[in-house]
Amino acid sequence: MIDERLYIVSYDISSERRWRRVFKLMRGYGQWLQLSVFQCRLTARRRAELARRLDELIHAHDDHVLILDLGPADKVDPRVESLGKSFEPVKRAAIVI
Repeated sequence: MIDERLYIVSYDISSERRWRRVFKLMRGYGQWLQLSVFQCRLTARRRAELARRLDELIHAHDDHVLILDLGPADKVDPRVESLGKSFEPVKRAAIVI
């Protein structure tokens, strides 16, 4: 079994151009939840790769990225309270290629 952990990645990017680049990068690593928030199931290697790639895209003095580790992906049951628009939790599904 793959040892994945569940992460919430949130970012505040001051440049619209850099924001688009970060958004496109994040789509390859997780599920989009809100404007600048993603839920990601990552191995230690993928998490390190994501942090490295984000660090290359952002400007440290102007931008901010938070990577929140929620724990082992198969054991975490996120409880979400949604106000306003409805929220659909991300469901794990196998992808056959």
